[in-house]
Amino acid sequence: MQVQFREFNPFDLWIWIEFDSVPSHGEKQYIEEVFDSWFFLGKLGGFNAENCQVQEVGLDLGYMDYDLDAADKSLMALMHNTSGFEYEGKWGRCWFDLGTSDAIALDILINALMRLSKEFVPIERLIIGGENEDWALDPSRRQASFYENEPN
Repeated sequence: MQVQFREFNPFDLWIWIEFDSVPSHGEKQYIEEVFDSWFFLGKLGGFNAENCQVQEVGLDLGYMDYDLDAADKSLMALMHNTSGFEYEGKWGRCWFDLGTSDAIALDILINALMRLSKEFVPIERLIIGGENEDWALDPSRRQASFYENEPN
């Protein structure tokens, strides 16, 4: 799976997936579950690089003291919004407002999609940001229209 970054605006971000063939219903379900789960974790503030206490400790986690005060003092890192996943031929796309979530969110998504591509749904290319010459964006469906359809 190739990973490409294009113009990047975290508040108006399109993520594109090129499959090796037109995805089946089951393959679409896998993709949508990954993105829905990723967004839900982001909406709850899971991608907060300022509060990575366990990661910073390293491998010796036995009897680790987790500092709740430090966690409470870290700035919130919340994703704000997403659109539904769309498909056209061998392409899939989804729009996100990543809000204040940290870039670690993208690393986690890329890692998950790489494994998904190897095990379940062959993905040729993941494009993060920008536009796709193979599937133009309708200007009327940009950022403003998604706030009207915010998921619950």
